[in-house]
Amino acid sequence: MTKPSKAQIQDQVALALAEDIGTGDLTASLISESERARATLICREDAVACGRDWINAVFEALDPSAQIDWRCQDGEDLKAGEIWCVIEGSARAVLSGERTALNFAQLLASTATATRTLVRELHGTNAQLLDTRKTVPGLRLAQKYAVQCGGGSNHRLGLYDGILIKENHIRSAGSIAAALTAAQAHVGTVDLIEVEVETLDELSQALNAGARRIMLDNFSLADMRAAVEHNRGQAKLEASGNVNGQTIREIALTGVDFISCGEITKNVSAVDLSLQFDQPEA
Repeated sequence: MTKPSKAQIQDQVALALAEDIGTGDLTASLISESERARATLICREDAVACGRDWINAVFEALDPSAQIDWRCQDGEDLKAGEIWCVIEGSARAVLSGERTALNFAQLLASTATATRTLVRELHGTNAQLLDTRKTVPGLRLAQKYAVQCGGGSNHRLGLYDGILIKENHIRSAGSIAAALTAAQAHVGTVDLIEVEVETLDELSQALNAGARRIMLDNFSLADMRAAVEHNRGQAKLEASGNVNGQTIREIALTGVDFISCGEITKNVSAVDLSLQFDQPEA
């Protein structure tokens, strides 16, 4: 499973905490250093849990003695009103880390939830949902992990681990065939060599040039069906463009192998979470 390393997560958290706390949390400093707190993280809507390691890292950075009791693991469904975890530690640390922890949790749970919503639409088809590079800067691996927690699969992680020949690459190379010929030098060193086509004629060119994976960019449903028929299993076909909850099932039923969707990582609608402090005993 794609996931940032512990060190990468700690670096992401350190940057976020520095951005928020800066030279110090003025309001939290009003609370006694010795004060302890117990806070409950509650999900206010149905969602897919994701972000445990980031929440852990936030409170570990601020209070190494903090303890978190997890009631739901990454990838599991959370129901509205359900407790995700209970945090115990320095009151100052919990107060200072609250927003940063929630920011990570809301982003990653939102990504996982949006992914699962689309994956459910694919039930009974042979299509597989893929993510894209349309991610929050600096948090790509985190969101790619969230996609997997939601039941989706990762496309290439970046420009370094796969070749996707797009329109401007084709223009620069001179033709689809020329671009694919140049890409053959990387066979065996990368897992993905794919070419994007915009018309059925370009699909034919790609197949004639030996393409084994082809992205159908903004094809109509009729053209997707024609592409699948023309392809006859020669290459793996990936549909891209105008993919959402209303269109994804119809796209899958055309017979394509993959459907890539940027919406699950770039159109983030934060999951509603609340961190509630227990009332201190009288």
